[in-house]
Formats: sequence, structure tokens, C-alpha cells
Amino acid sequence: MATRTYNTHTLPNGLRIIHTPSPTSVAYCGYAINAGTRDELSREAGLAHFVEHMLFKGTTKRRAWHILNRMENVGGDLNAYTNKEETVVYSAFLKKDFSRALELLTDIVFHSTFPQHEIDKERGVILEEIECYRDNPAELIFDDYESTLFADHPLGHNILGDARSLRTFTTRSGLDFTSRYYCPSNAVLFVYGNIPFSRVVMWAERLTCDIPAGQVNKNRIAPAAYTPRSVSLTRRTHQNHVMIGCAAYPAKHRRRIGLYLLNNMLGGPGMNSRLNLALREQSGLVYNVESNLTSYTDTGVFGIYFGCDAHDTDRCIELTHRELHRLLESPLSLLQLAAAKKQLIGQMGVASDNFENFALGMAKTYLHYGTYEGPEALYRRVDALTAHELWEIANELFYEDNLTTLIYR
Repeated sequence: MATRTYNTHTLPNGLRIIHTPSPTSVAYCGYAINAGTRDELSREAGLAHFVEHMLFKGTTKRRAWHILNRMENVGGDLNAYTNKEETVVYSAFLKKDFSRALELLTDIVFHSTFPQHEIDKERGVILEEIECYRDNPAELIFDDYESTLFADHPLGHNILGDARSLRTFTTRSGLDFTSRYYCPSNAVLFVYGNIPFSRVVMWAERLTCDIPAGQVNKNRIAPAAYTPRSVSLTRRTHQNHVMIGCAAYPAKHRRRIGLYLLNNMLGGPGMNSRLNLALREQSGLVYNVESNLTSYTDTGVFGIYFGCDAHDTDRCIELTHRELHRLLESPLSLLQLAAAKKQLIGQMGVASDNFENFALGMAKTYLHYGTYEGPEALYRRVDALTAHELWEIANELFYEDNLTTLIYR
């Protein structure tokens, strides 16, 4: 696996830049803003995501149509996403169009105007997005699960917000939110492409020199101590949908990588994951079973998901607990540990070869932690894990009294 070269620079206005060369003529660049759902005020539910949509609807010098066509006309792509801790706006394009892409991205991130007539139209789009999401219980349960874990905390809020709050948003709402968070000192410019770093810095300086650093008064409060619970919700779905898990480690915790490996063994993408073998291959009770690990800056979420017929729910929960308990009983054998490491490192290597995912991962890590070591360092950390360390993690998190269960019936 080739080692990548990373270049970083900070402009006088506080904008951090991270760049790494790529071996193709396609490049990716964008802005990652350190603001997400957890940074909304109580009256702003869904505003971070709404602002992301509205960035494409007009700036001080462009209308929505011009934004839409600027990269499309040269075959490029313009995209964005919002989650609970960051908003990312980015583009994929041929490297010859780098200056075009960066100028457009800078314009929409720092000069959006949030026209009221566009807000009125986009509100309907997002309301439809919410209804579409509610029609998919296999996705909705993940948000309800985090709401269960982090009750009354911003991390438990749905990213899309709700119809009531969306109907209150105005031009002033968008301008207020971006004035609080969308400033160079709270952002990272990332570039993954075969573009000289000196050119990246030159264009970034030229396009942002008149944008002040800004001062962000962000007061993120960690969630209260985790309390396990069991919740059953009526959703009138054909299947029962189930989440089982617990609060987990934050992103910089020393044991997070060990939990990452255990998560992959239990319900990662491999068809040979323990839960897939137990619930699907051996028992034929589910079509899909998976486990997921999400790490925030001050906490984390571990969760196992499956959908099954109502009469199979108790059996599937029993089998899930059995697989978790197997990890508590004794450390992995040397053979099991070596196989788990080999599989995970291989999966990470394949994933890092997806250029878009690589660029976004680089941006997110540098945004929150001010450093980026690349996947090679992660491979080494996985390889250094011991069976005893994994056993300790399992006993710290996976015992039955520490688990939260959410069921859609």
C-alpha cells in the first residue's frame, strides 16, 4: 500500500488547508465546516441541514441556476452533506477545472444570501425528504436509537429537523447561522488531486483574503452519563426492526480502534461476520444484520441493527446477545485475532482506494483534530491490537446490563 504525501498550510485568516496528490486526472476539493446539528439552538432544529441545501440557491453574485450549471457544464459534480458535527460542501472535477471549482465553492460557502423565495420552495423539498425518511424504518430507527441514547441532548436530535421548525426559517435564520459558524477559522479547505500545492495555496489566498477569520463561540456540552434502557415503539411495519447497543468511545479514545475491530467482526460488511452467520446463514431469520460504530468528539455510538418477522424477534435478540457474550468469555485465539486484523486492514485498504471517500475522511479528521496521519497509520494501530485488549473492551461495553434495546413493532 503506497504511502501518501500530505501538505498543510494555515492562511492568515485562520483557514486551514490540507492537500494530498492523487494519481488521476480527477480531483476533489471542498470546505468542511465545524458545525452540525449539535450546534443548533433549541429553536433551530434542522437548520444546519437546511442551510446546506440553501447554499446552492444564491450568493451575492450568482443565482441558483448559475450555481447549478457552473460545474455541471464541465462535467463536474457539486455535492454536500450535513451530520451532527460538520457540514461539508465539495466538488469532483477534472484537474484542469480546479480554479473554477474552488471559486464556486468559496462563493457559496462564504457569500450565500438565502433568498426568501428560494427558502419557501426548498422548505417543501425538505418536508418531502422527511416524509420519505419516515417511510423507511430501516433508516429511521438509527435516529430514534441515538435519540434514545442521548435523550434531551443535541446529539439525539434528528438531522432533518421537523415540519414545525422548518416552517419558521427565513433569510435571517440562514444568515444568523452562517455568521456564527461559516468563517475561515472554523473551516478546512481540502484538496485531493494532481494539483501543485503551491497553486492550491495561491488560489485559496486570492479567493479568501477579504474574508475575516471570524470568532466562533461554540460551547459543545458532552452528553450526560449513559443510562441503558429498553424502548418499544409502534410503527405498524411488516417487520419488527431492532437496534441493540450502547454508548461508546469518542474518536480520540485509546480503545476506539479496538472497538472498531470488534464491530467489524460482529457485523461488518463481510458476509462472514459473526452476526450474519448466526442470524442469516445458520438460522435464516433475517435478510440484513449489521453493526455500526460512530465516534463523535466527546462520545460514541455502537449499535447492531436487524429486521425480522415479529415472531422471530425474541430469537434474534437471543442470538445477538449470544454473539456478544462469546466475546466476553475469553480472549480471541491468535488465529482468530490474526484473521480479524487481516480482514479489517484489507477492507480499509479497499475503502481508501475510493477517492471521494478518502478525500472526505481526510477533511473530517483534519477539521476536528488538526492532524491527519492517513490510512497507513490506522493499519499499524490495528495490527498492534492484542487479544487481551479486545477482551477488556468487550467486558467494558457488551455485558447485557449495559445494552440499550430499541424495537419497532
